[in-house]
Amino acid sequence: MLTIRLMRTGKKSRPYFRIVAQESKRKVQGAYRESLGHYDPRDGAGGLKINLEKVKVWEAKGASVSPTVRTLMKKAEAAA
Repeated sequence: MLTIRLMRTGKKSRPYFRIVAQESKRKVQGAYRESLGHYDPRDGAGGLKINLEKVKVWEAKGASVSPTVRTLMKKAEAAA
């Protein structure tokens, strides 16, 4: 089953997240199907970029969305 979730990258004390479509059984740092955006929590509102159209396509294919990504999607929709 596919899930859309955050994948942590970056350095110590400098988090940076990719929003990816990935098999739910894989490791969080493992291979992913497609990158759908990124999120930098230290950058404020400018640090969030999500391709909402691609997320909707993956949801139509049966992918589930993690609660954190769902919250970020709402923020992105409100900012647009």
